[in-house]
Amino acid sequence: MRTVSILRRRAAHPDTPSTAWHAVPAMASGAADRGMADRGAVRDMGLRTLYLLRGWLRRTLLCCALLAGMTAALSGMGLDVFDGALAAEAIRVREVNLDPGEGGYELSAQFEFELPQGLEDAINKGIALYFATDFELTRPRWYWFDETAATATRVTRLSFQPLTRQYRVSTGGLQLRFATLAEALGFIKTVRNWRVVDRSALKAGETYLAKVRMRLDLTQLPKPFQVNAVNSRDWTLGSEWSHFPLVIQENGM
Repeated sequence: MRTVSILRRRAAHPDTPSTAWHAVPAMASGAADRGMADRGAVRDMGLRTLYLLRGWLRRTLLCCALLAGMTAALSGMGLDVFDGALAAEAIRVREVNLDPGEGGYELSAQFEFELPQGLEDAINKGIALYFATDFELTRPRWYWFDETAATATRVTRLSFQPLTRQYRVSTGGLQLRFATLAEALGFIKTVRNWRVVDRSALKAGETYLAKVRMRLDLTQLPKPFQVNAVNSRDWTLGSEWSHFPLVIQENGM
């Protein structure tokens, strides 16, 4: 490395005049050279990363194109890969109403679904099924998260009695017996006059958003069946949330 002379002013000292100057040898650092080398290394690393990302993007697009082609081919053969297999297990909300009653609001709803063969076999083998109807009522707030005004869940148990060859449906304190599975399911699909929210929990003049759904409650099953249900389409029975507004008038109706 080459040396240069840098004139520095001596610090004030009792024995040294403050106006004195002296030459201090200094080593010229290679900071500029090292900086250029570092910038070159960063540039090379950036180029390598760019090449890797471009290759990954090409492979991803190729896989998506192949998947889309396979889906189109199977759909042309009458096989819906994603929706067809789950269509039979979907619960549909046909009708829903929330009407004022004595001291609160009552929910009435009509659901529609076909019980998969796997669930029908499970019932006939003595395994009870639990259908849960969920209700939520929220008040939208533009300045914060929505306020939850009320939540409710009603669980209906469906079982088969081998000795009497009857199907039993129980919900709350009500127990009914049916001769056929279709009759028992008809009762489960219909919800009537279910008190879901007290009038005291609502504010007059406010607009609320209500939603309801029905699903097969897997948490009520025995543990071995809970594990198997996760990987079985027959046990993925449920509906999407059905939303509808609720406006509370000044008189509370």
